[in-house]
Amino acid sequence: MSESPNTLMVDQTEPAAEAAAEVRRRGPLWTVIGTGLVMLAVPFLADTFWLQLGLFAMAAAVAALGLTLLLGQAGQLSLGHAFFLAVGAYGYTFLAGQSGRLGGGFALPPTLAAVLAVLLAGAAGLLFSPIAARLRGIYLGIATLGLVFLGQHILDNAPRITGGDNGRSVPVFTLGGLRFGSDPDQPQYLLNVLWGREQKLWYLFLLVTVVAYLYFRNLVRGRPGRALRAVRDRELMAGIIGVPVNRYKAYAFLISSMYAGLGGVLYAIAFRRIVPETFGVGLSIEYLAMVVIGGLGVAGGAVAGATFIAFLPPILERHAGLLPGLAPTTGTSGISPPVAAKFIFGAAVVALLLFEPGGLAGLGRRVSRALATRRRRPAHPR
Repeated sequence: MSESPNTLMVDQTEPAAEAAAEVRRRGPLWTVIGTGLVMLAVPFLADTFWLQLGLFAMAAAVAALGLTLLLGQAGQLSLGHAFFLAVGAYGYTFLAGQSGRLGGGFALPPTLAAVLAVLLAGAAGLLFSPIAARLRGIYLGIATLGLVFLGQHILDNAPRITGGDNGRSVPVFTLGGLRFGSDPDQPQYLLNVLWGREQKLWYLFLLVTVVAYLYFRNLVRGRPGRALRAVRDRELMAGIIGVPVNRYKAYAFLISSMYAGLGGVLYAIAFRRIVPETFGVGLSIEYLAMVVIGGLGVAGGAVAGATFIAFLPPILERHAGLLPGLAPTTGTSGISPPVAAKFIFGAAVVALLLFEPGGLAGLGRRVSRALATRRRRPAHPR
């Protein structure tokens, strides 16, 4: 008895589908394993310059996860992310700092100070949530922008907290008996590598970034994530089907501001000195560019966008002499590296919005689909 064409089609299709599913399963797994091994080996291979950039990138990635949750998952436009970073950074510095000539402090254990600073940033976001519940779109963006100006006014007029225009030194972070700082009197070596401040902080920041990433993924895949997307897509319909809209808007601002506060704590620890002017409107715009370039609402996109924007200006400045049109030093003709970086940010945003609205995450998905299709394609017999 001959087999029907439909049977033959099913027999030929099922192995191809199984092979495609196996490719999808193995691809992300090997990517994660390879990335993890590289990140663990970086402190043994890179110099201080690249390690410092990596610390800034991981701090930015944590804060960007909060903004992409608020904007990409909940649909709440915020231009005030810099305010919540300032709350985290100065909260940690003030709570862990000693009282001195340039500022006060509570001299709390650094770990406790970091936790309290994150909670303080979350409380600030929760206090703002009633305003967020009444506004949408550009009106909400303008309201959050007011937070940045309010924060700048407070920081400029609270020298005991901020240290004034000169800023404040950030206390060294300690966890248990481990001190994440340099000790020139007793240098430590591991595998012939000087184990200094940046090497220690690398693994601390990497752990925090991974935990923040996994929490984000778990949140958006669960019931809270579905509720946030329902509020984003159809707020009226979400309320009709029983989703407490105002509660989830408040929840989104709470979690987003806590992410920003944690990023601010990491930023302060990495930078070692903070000044009020850092946390201005420009920083909020940079974070908005991060999540747009990376891909709205996608955890990996937030990390990629933060890495892109954190690395680009220092790299341009370091290699300005090799690039045409850039001024390697002040006072020479040409475009300064920070200005060139802003032009590249703008060009990247425009290009992605035109050709790939999904950002870097969308480009990654497109490349993955192309590779999977190429692997599934059978070889033509000669």
